[in-house]
Amino acid sequence: MANTAALRQRLLQGLVIPAHPLALDQNRKLDEKHQRALTRYYLAAGAGGLAVAVHTTQFQIRDPKIGLFKPVLQMAAEIAKQAPSKPVLVAGITGPTAQAVDEARTAVALGYDVGLLSLAAMKDATNTQLIAHCKEVAAVIPVFGFYLQPAVGGRKLDTAFWRDFAAIDNVVGIKFAPFNRYQTIDVVRGVVESGRVKEVALYTGNDDSIIVDLLSTYRFNGTEATIIGGLLGQWAVGTRAAVRILEQAKAARAAKSIPTTLLTLAHELTDTNAALFDVANHFHGCIAGIHEILVRQKVMPGRTCLDPKEDLSPGQMAEIDRVHKAYPHLHDDEFIKQHIDGWLK
Repeated sequence: MANTAALRQRLLQGLVIPAHPLALDQNRKLDEKHQRALTRYYLAAGAGGLAVAVHTTQFQIRDPKIGLFKPVLQMAAEIAKQAPSKPVLVAGITGPTAQAVDEARTAVALGYDVGLLSLAAMKDATNTQLIAHCKEVAAVIPVFGFYLQPAVGGRKLDTAFWRDFAAIDNVVGIKFAPFNRYQTIDVVRGVVESGRVKEVALYTGNDDSIIVDLLSTYRFNGTEATIIGGLLGQWAVGTRAAVRILEQAKAARAAKSIPTTLLTLAHELTDTNAALFDVANHFHGCIAGIHEILVRQKVMPGRTCLDPKEDLSPGQMAEIDRVHKAYPHLHDDEFIKQHIDGWLK
């Protein structure tokens, strides 16, 4: 993006932003060919942005012994620069303030537009301390807030926090993924109370309620707020289908009429997500579940994660088989089959 104003305008259009996985070989080393193929898939599918070095990319890439934080950011950026659509590049930012600022500087140097700021490492910080932390990072890079669900390492964040967070000048958006209706309302109400609802783009990260979120308009004291896009691990698969879904949701909002078929689709997508994200086992196999679909489509070489303990849970494969067969319209099997050889070159 040329400037923050242009970035805001782009985000406020409502985009599909998949959370980028990490392609590893059997030795848990980066498979560069498949990593690039993933990026090419998302861009060819019509994604408006890419989120890299986020939870789906595996936070362990920051471990000095692994050393993949900068390489995976750089690879995605290099391919994105070749895309005519000029996708919004979102870099995951984590850790205490010194680490977060350093990661933000790395992202800026590599051409990233936004930092998706996780506060999971600051579980005991007060709102005042959290806001000070966010301001320091926002001084380096435009910031996207991130409400990560506690089940996978996040912390609770109240309405007061989101009100003060949204008031920070260089905040351009918020991805909320608490997987919780009450906490989702906390975020939206906080943004409305900040007075910046027309400047801070609201993106769903609630993989369990994607379409319902995209169809939702909230109203607080006469002010309305709409969830206009998604930044999602679920959209790391079926990305072309996700682009169609978002366009259908936009059309339904504009017409102020929601087709029942879209609500049925909402439940099909949630059912799919339950299998991929391993809800039955408290999300243990959520990353491996995403990998499994991409392995079947030959976009990834295997399900391998950086942590040897991370893989599918007992019974998860059968559930993935079920939803993959039941909802072919939510996967991109044919689209990928037509293009995968070119993406792997």
